[in-house]
Amino acid sequence: MTIPHANSVGLSGVTVEPQPIAASPAALRSAAAADLEEDSGRLVYDPVLLLAYYRRRPFKVIARFLSIVWPFLRFGIGIWWDRRRGRSPRNSRQRAIQLRQILTDLGPAYIKIGQALSTRPDLVPPLYLEELTLLQDQLPPFPNEMAFQFIEEELGDRPEEIYAEISPKPVAAASLGQVYKGKLKTGETVAIKVQRPDLQERISLDLYIARRLAAWAQKNVKRIRSNLVAIADEFGARIYEEMDYTHEGQNAERFAELYGHLPDIYIPKIYWEYTQRRVLTMEWVVGTKLTQLDAIRAQGLDASHLIEVGVQCSLRQLLEHGFFHADPHPGNLLASPDGKLVYLDFGMMSEVKPYQRYGLIEAVVHLVNRDFSGLAHDYVKLEFLTPDTDLTPIIPALGNVFSDALGASVAELNFKSITDQLSELMYEYPFQVPAYYALIIRSLVTLEGIAINVDPNFKVLSKAYPYVSKRLLTDPAPELRASLQDLLFKEGRFRWNRLENLLRNAKDSDDYDLDRVLDQAIDFLFSERGTFIRDRLVDEIVKAVDTLGRNAIAKATDQFRQRVGLNGRKPPASGAVTSTDQQSLEHIQRIWGILQETRGFDPGKILPLIPKLLTKPETQRMGQQIASALAQRVAVRFIREVLLADDAKTTAPLNQPQPPAKHPQLSLPSAAIFER
Repeated sequence: MTIPHANSVGLSGVTVEPQPIAASPAALRSAAAADLEEDSGRLVYDPVLLLAYYRRRPFKVIARFLSIVWPFLRFGIGIWWDRRRGRSPRNSRQRAIQLRQILTDLGPAYIKIGQALSTRPDLVPPLYLEELTLLQDQLPPFPNEMAFQFIEEELGDRPEEIYAEISPKPVAAASLGQVYKGKLKTGETVAIKVQRPDLQERISLDLYIARRLAAWAQKNVKRIRSNLVAIADEFGARIYEEMDYTHEGQNAERFAELYGHLPDIYIPKIYWEYTQRRVLTMEWVVGTKLTQLDAIRAQGLDASHLIEVGVQCSLRQLLEHGFFHADPHPGNLLASPDGKLVYLDFGMMSEVKPYQRYGLIEAVVHLVNRDFSGLAHDYVKLEFLTPDTDLTPIIPALGNVFSDALGASVAELNFKSITDQLSELMYEYPFQVPAYYALIIRSLVTLEGIAINVDPNFKVLSKAYPYVSKRLLTDPAPELRASLQDLLFKEGRFRWNRLENLLRNAKDSDDYDLDRVLDQAIDFLFSERGTFIRDRLVDEIVKAVDTLGRNAIAKATDQFRQRVGLNGRKPPASGAVTSTDQQSLEHIQRIWGILQETRGFDPGKILPLIPKLLTKPETQRMGQQIASALAQRVAVRFIREVLLADDAKTTAPLNQPQPPAKHPQLSLPSAAIFER
């Protein structure tokens, strides 16, 4: 008996949104009641059909619900009884084994929950962590006879006729299937993954129950404002895709195309001639799980470096292409003997839309900037808040939530601390957790859990910020150009320290291309959108040149006075360089130093750009503005320090201290602008 499903083929990686089916209730009931034979069509999660199907089978639903509740109830009572009798430490191992067995017996959906928990040493006690780790690839296998029967049904012949070799027992057993080691008749060593029996029926029933519970909680628990049903549907769509191994093979090839070129990333090859919906044949890869630190060190590999590789790859998945691995538990991430990070199991993938990707980067910028008004509007763009939400009380609440976290540097934050802080806020205000966000957080928190296991002090954001910096400097998208402008300018002033930090972080990104940054910066600067920055840049250039000139004059004057023996007499008062101007100059000097240290920097590539820039009308206008502003500064300083000072001396009574020259009658607004 099989569960009815839609057989329409969707695009790889596209989120399946549950839509009402245009059919009569009688037709739905008829389709749901029929025991359809599975065909070669792709499995697509359809909650409407599942609802119609299981409404006619209430006893099956009740029996399954009780089979879920009863073992957890016994487990909870056992924990309470151990504490009451003071036996918790003695029975901890037994309880951890009991929990693992409960999750294993309940099937794939609950095994995945255990897999997620197995990556969180900061949440789960060590004994429980050790037992839950066994859920990654050491589950009880199903009989060989059934697995070989599936191979014959899917590939059209007995396994011994298809493969040159196949292991007599599975080498690993996971939530949805088990893996055999084999060899093709052409000589390649392969991994043969065979799906578990009755998988669709077990998962479908659990998804139906979870969806009904989500609907009940969403309706009756007022504090829950998130669309739990949509989140359950998103998970259902992903796990249905995971049950289709042809879809997984397509995901693997798309993943390899997008990320296989990255340094130290490896994705196994798919052998399509030996792959169907319930059987997947892929390249055999030798590797060690990232949690097996002793084994990794014994091979002379650096686990921390591999985690950094995984973080950088995850950032590109989420923020660059949007196609991301939604299940990166340690069983799916291996360290190869040659030091590469190997990705396995591409069944559960998801996609982040372009506006969501840019919204996430903008949110990071606003968080760094402590711009909580901008952050609140980001939550509207990212669909956490509806457009009609009153943000007035939310903006200061965001400030209160992040004030402690942002007391340290942003690099010291971790994803868990951010999500924990936000969870408190979401209870008080009308936030809704979008379905896509739940999978993103699951992916990032799982990856961070692996990282913490390798290095308890590992901070994902400290490794992520170089990538974010690079994107801000190189991505021509209007959204990120606006974010870069917000980051670099405040109240009309250019923040050189922010540019310095961006360049310093970006140069540490593996694929940072300085030539591309310069080309895009020039194109943007001389475009219509760059007018604002050109105007501010003129201001900063004038201040920098003026500061350099005044410093040079002061130095030359001091040297001259030393030569002519005037060291004992103080020189007449001159225009002092303000601390702000001096700091700006120091920032520019440090920025030049950072550029010189950046990989690929070549002064020879900059020189050919100069003639091209000089011919641009915008450059000529900037030159005129700079010359005019410098002349005004010199004129203002001459009037103030020479003419007005001399006039004050001639009119002041003899032997009377002369107050500083005041000239309120002199109106030079342009000078005031450049002197600030």
